[in-house]
Amino acid sequence: MSFQAFLASINGIVWGPITLCLLVGTGVYLTVRLKLIQVFRLPMALGLLFKPAKGHGDLSSFAALCTALSATIGTGNIVGVATAIKMGGPGALFWMWLAAFFGMATKYAECMLAVKYRTTDARGQIAGGPMYYIERGLGLPWMAKLFAMFGVGVAFFGIGTFAQVNAISDALTIAFEVPTWLTATVLTLLVAAVTLGGVKRISNVAQKLVPAMSVGYVLACVWILIGFSEEILPALGLVIESAFTPLSAAGGFLGATVAQAIQIGIARGVFSNESGLGSAPIAAAAAKTNEPVEQGLVSMTGTFFDTIIICTMTGLVLIITGVWSGETAGAAMTSAAFALGGSAIVGQYVVTVALVCFAFTTILGWHYYGERCWYYLVGERGLRGYQVMFLVLIAGGAFIKLDVIWLLADTVNGLMAIPNLIAIVGLRHIIIAETQSYFGRILPNRTLDTVY
Repeated sequence: MSFQAFLASINGIVWGPITLCLLVGTGVYLTVRLKLIQVFRLPMALGLLFKPAKGHGDLSSFAALCTALSATIGTGNIVGVATAIKMGGPGALFWMWLAAFFGMATKYAECMLAVKYRTTDARGQIAGGPMYYIERGLGLPWMAKLFAMFGVGVAFFGIGTFAQVNAISDALTIAFEVPTWLTATVLTLLVAAVTLGGVKRISNVAQKLVPAMSVGYVLACVWILIGFSEEILPALGLVIESAFTPLSAAGGFLGATVAQAIQIGIARGVFSNESGLGSAPIAAAAAKTNEPVEQGLVSMTGTFFDTIIICTMTGLVLIITGVWSGETAGAAMTSAAFALGGSAIVGQYVVTVALVCFAFTTILGWHYYGERCWYYLVGERGLRGYQVMFLVLIAGGAFIKLDVIWLLADTVNGLMAIPNLIAIVGLRHIIIAETQSYFGRILPNRTLDTVY
């Protein structure tokens, strides 16, 4: 059995029915118990983005969100959506939406817990995330260590390095014929320059890059959608239809079953928005706030921006231009869609610049996540070793095959999500009680039954 076939078999187990049910089931449960918090409290959550920082912490709530989004908005929004639709058909986009909708409730819960159970480390920095609420909330230090080990694995071999570096290298080679070795060298130096400055330097870069790159990419997608406006409703119809109906082979598309659409759509959705993965709580814990619920609401908007807006834009552009059933795949597929929607040069530049920016900020964010997990396991003395290893993997990530990268990334993502989801389920009563208490205080004239 080849290494790729071995990874595929492991991935099938990790992303089997149990994990999918735990992932979606947790979101469904929280959505019901918190009474559609992702719908009725979304306006409030968006308003909190601009609330002045007040409270104990290292970063403002907006900076914490941008740090989380820097890790979240990445190749999953361009390459991940393309591979999901290529493998599972347009119906995979529907399952990405579903995972994101329920994932917003999960993201709220995990980031709220991160602030509630955070602490201060030996260096005086805020320390929080799933490993802390698993240890301090559930009282299971062994499972906290297991989560941290998987977190380092994702930083090293999943979202943090290989997928991003490979995407940047491919995009620059296709668009500008930049040699792979040159991309790897320059990227390694840039990552070192930013990450060695710690979380505040990472957040400063994220606050500047994330909003600008997101708005720019969305506007480019809107421009193409306007040009193909008559195809939008048929495209949405195809998404819904193929989500529940097997899709036959067509052109370069090999066909897909409903089960494939569900599995690939949810897995890629989690890769993109990271709801339930346990990564965003690490950044959320550093926010300057005294209200865990407020940071949970702010963090919840990350999934909304990432999947409901950006991934949807990418998916619709791929479908309405028809490239999803062609011969191209990955970043080349998205470039082809933009080329059809505008011009070859526009497609080349928009996708390449967006991909490079998205992937670069994801590397920065995941360096921080992995570092916090490493610190939890080893302590301060081991941090230099982590930083060196991360940079070595950045340098080598451009030379690994794309298929192997996505299988490895999906697998370690699933392993990281499992202990975090178990913790959220185990602390569900704390989540509900904190939410009721908060809204009971800010809406004193209404009973808890009418609030939550």
